[in-house]
Amino acid sequence: MEIRRDIYLNKLISKKHNGLIKVVTGMRRCGKSYLLFNLFKEYLVNEGVNENHIIEIAFDSFENRKYRDPEVLFPYLMEKIADNEMYYVLLDEVQMLDDFESVLNSLGRKKNVDVYVTGSNAKFLSKDIITEFRGRGDEVHMYPLTYSEFMSVYDGDKQEGWRDYVLFGGIPLVLGFETADQKSDFLKSLFEETYISDITGRNNIRNKAELEELLNILSSAIGSLTNPNKLSATFKSVKNKTISKDTIIKYIDYLKDSFLIDSAMRYDIKGKKYIKTPSKYYFTDLGLRNARLNFRQVEETHAMENIIFNELKVRGYNVDVGVVVMNEVDKNGKKIRKQLEVDFVCNKGSKRFYIQSAYALPDKEKMEQEQRSLVNIGDGFKKIIITKDAVAPLYNDEGILVMSVYDFLLNPDSMEI
Repeated sequence: MEIRRDIYLNKLISKKHNGLIKVVTGMRRCGKSYLLFNLFKEYLVNEGVNENHIIEIAFDSFENRKYRDPEVLFPYLMEKIADNEMYYVLLDEVQMLDDFESVLNSLGRKKNVDVYVTGSNAKFLSKDIITEFRGRGDEVHMYPLTYSEFMSVYDGDKQEGWRDYVLFGGIPLVLGFETADQKSDFLKSLFEETYISDITGRNNIRNKAELEELLNILSSAIGSLTNPNKLSATFKSVKNKTISKDTIIKYIDYLKDSFLIDSAMRYDIKGKKYIKTPSKYYFTDLGLRNARLNFRQVEETHAMENIIFNELKVRGYNVDVGVVVMNEVDKNGKKIRKQLEVDFVCNKGSKRFYIQSAYALPDKEKMEQEQRSLVNIGDGFKKIIITKDAVAPLYNDEGILVMSVYDFLLNPDSMEI
């Protein structure tokens, strides 16, 4: 079963021969190695590149462990680069190479060498690239399967696929398991043995239980506004534990650095300024989030919001939570100030979209409730309501595009309808 990852393959292709080190980042097991060694290599061969001009090394393989020594690797690569034709060097799990920064910088200076690497986010994070490669790194950030990618190989209709995707997420390896028990066992094991182990090991965390409790709280509150002070209070009231705000901030940074979670800041749309706190947190993969909670609390409303957030990030948007401030007069004639929420403010270049996630729109009253914040924004950017209801995309009387989550996720141009 081959899953096409054309979003990322096309990005790699577009960056060919740009003189920079192409660095594929992303959470563990999202498909980085497969992208490089299978899909990208296949593309190169189909383009007529001779296979002896493609040098592949997976540093986590036993047979390649000697190449983790740069004094062995560099002469080996120089021997392989035997002429002035272009060579493609593909390195997987490059963080296992000692002094990899110097090796990659040296390779990057050679005019007939195009370098592509992947790295485990345990030691090789996007923020490290800026420091270590001194402007020579060009990042391609990869996500687990989108719903569209998932459905491209799923044996069933879109409703069945949706149920599986909401429950088990988009880690590609999950598709290789047949039963629900196999999938859930794999995800639980992956979370504990890979992600927790990576995060605690990389950051020298002594109190693993604290980190796990924080993960449980965040898993139970996807899409909810929260901040370190609130989380600290939750530890005290619910868990009967004291954990400082600074420690929580540090742990959240670790989780974000591992690409396990992401956050959306609040943005005052009319005031055109960010509101520092609180923020919303979303999981990069819902299957892992559900595994963390032993597949309890699978609430489709919050899951749909999380999936929409991830889709927007995959499409390259910067995503914030919108706040619309309104001044009203109550029935007693008293002025009151209200804050209405827009689920997502999406920006990419000069484009902006406002998106509301509404699981169901059963009647006019619910529609008015969901669109109220959008109607009161007062600018000309496109406004969209995404619903689980099976409706054909249409513009309502307020000029708001209403579409089903299936149309949104399965059509990469859905926001341009």
